[in-house]
Amino acid sequence: MKTITAQELKSKIHNKDNIQLIDVREDYEYDDANIGGVNIPLENILGSLDKIDNEKQVIFCCRTGKRSAAIIHTLERKHKLDNLYSLVGGVVGYFEMP
Repeated sequence: MKTITAQELKSKIHNKDNIQLIDVREDYEYDDANIGGVNIPLENILGSLDKIDNEKQVIFCCRTGKRSAAIIHTLERKHKLDNLYSLVGGVVGYFEMP
């Protein structure tokens, strides 16, 4: 599984790189604090495959990185997607970064 650090993601956002950011936390978690992107709760990802862009680097995030890593593992194995990255440390790590 490929990963991306908070610093790398901040750079991509700052540079307006052509990426897709998917937050797999629950709606209430996303509403409390988010770094942008689309919110698709983990339980809805497999039913929302059409929302995952196969032409972009797709970065999945959650609170600490565990849920995003789990769904990427499933998507890579079952659906042969290879453009997926998990945000190391999740949203918590992103906001703790200076």
